[in-house]
Amino acid sequence: MAAPEVEEVLRIARKLDKMVTKKSTDGALDLLNQLKNMSMSLDMLQSTRIGMSVNALRKQSDEEEVITLSKTLIKSWKKLLDGSDQRGKDKNQSSSSSSKDPSLPKKPESPKTPTTPKMTRFPPLPVTSDSVRTKCREMLTAALQTDGDHIAIGSDCELLAAQIEEVVYGEVQNTDMKYKNRIRSRIANLKDSKNPDLRKNVLCGAITPEQIANMSCEEMASNELKEMRKAMTKAAIQEHQMAKTGGTATDLFSCGKCKKKNCTYTQVQTRSADEPMTTFVLCNECGNRWKFC
Repeated sequence: MAAPEVEEVLRIARKLDKMVTKKSTDGALDLLNQLKNMSMSLDMLQSTRIGMSVNALRKQSDEEEVITLSKTLIKSWKKLLDGSDQRGKDKNQSSSSSSKDPSLPKKPESPKTPTTPKMTRFPPLPVTSDSVRTKCREMLTAALQTDGDHIAIGSDCELLAAQIEEVVYGEVQNTDMKYKNRIRSRIANLKDSKNPDLRKNVLCGAITPEQIANMSCEEMASNELKEMRKAMTKAAIQEHQMAKTGGTATDLFSCGKCKKKNCTYTQVQTRSADEPMTTFVLCNECGNRWKFC
């Protein structure tokens, strides 16, 4: 496919991604119609990852026309991938049949010369006969196939799953509880509907099997969960600081639970410097804690 057409598909993909981010699909139908009129190749589909953008738009949109056209495009592009695999199988079968048929004239053998082996599409699949490892690979494959993004991207989920499991096993060297917990955490995060970017990055190769196999739970977490953990850590630090200082005893506050006035208060600068400090009050009788504004 010519370079200008590649750039055009990339331009459309960027626009679709922006629509998904802004949660607005205005004008999406025109862009999808442009894609429909283009002659798409397997190389174009894989290099631009346009299928991922269209699939994300389909999930975001509430417009029936946009959803229908998106499904039609993804279905037609999937045929490209299936057709490529089938042509490869047919070619191998034809070659095998020709070599075994005794009625066909034999070609004279040419002198054997050293040749450079051709690279296959994917490296060989790591082999194992262990039933536990095999089951873990199957579950990792299913996790990678969540939402069907692997179809648009053209990823070999079985290979990726085997490579991830191979790295984990290489680190642990057995299939004990440590190995199983490591595999379970990969599966849970890859299947997380609130964290689709992790799975897509693994399918696209942005995160390698070695990296995902060794990532911590914090590293694999979604942005939303990271922000939540950050806020909880900040709150815990503030609480620790308050407990450390002990606060100032006072009878100016009345506890909302036990109605006693045996309290301790602490002031913390939680906002900008030009705003008043926040007062935290602790009831020494029942342990109730509240914020006084």
